[in-house]
Amino acid sequence: MLGRQAQVAVGTALSFAAIIDLFVVPIYMIRRQVHFRTLGWMLIGGVPGVIVGGLFLRHVAINSHLLYLILGTTIVGAAGLNIYRLLRLGNAGGAGSRAHLLPFVLLPVGAEVGFTSAGAGALGSLALLGLTRLSAAQVVGTDLANALALTTIGGGIQLLAGNCDIPLLTKLLSGGIFGALAGSTLAMRVPSRPLKWALAIWLTGLGIQLFVRGFVT
Repeated sequence: MLGRQAQVAVGTALSFAAIIDLFVVPIYMIRRQVHFRTLGWMLIGGVPGVIVGGLFLRHVAINSHLLYLILGTTIVGAAGLNIYRLLRLGNAGGAGSRAHLLPFVLLPVGAEVGFTSAGAGALGSLALLGLTRLSAAQVVGTDLANALALTTIGGGIQLLAGNCDIPLLTKLLSGGIFGALAGSTLAMRVPSRPLKWALAIWLTGLGIQLFVRGFVT
């Protein structure tokens, strides 16, 4: 992130994400678009994972090339699978109802979030699209609530270690909060199925971008 040391970049990014989610998640809660039972399954795996990843970051240097390649490949593969499911399901409401598997999926996701600050939203959304029958708005709201918990814990670990650039964080928040609030308004107005398609396509693009960055970073 802008030439900062890896640990500082991760800590600043986690703090930024936590503050942004703190503004947005209450909006989804008021709309009843956070599915708390599913959120509980996510946190069972995600919280221990982010603690392990955050503590690991304090003692191990990040190989950014390898992490970008792994994360990009994972996101593209999972997003492609969800696009296939959307094509096969037609107008069906969801891809499955296996929320009890979420702790096993979110444990490595949480560790990755604590170690690199990336992936909470992308991988969490993909897990919800693939393992639940939540509407697109519920996928977004529940995933944001999960991300709020993970980034708060991960950011707190790095903040205590002094790995946060406060001036840079302030600059990021000046535009980030407005963008997040605008996005939450858009999610309310877009129908569920087109929003699921938009999420899947956006995540595919994000995964490709991360994969390419693994070669050029």
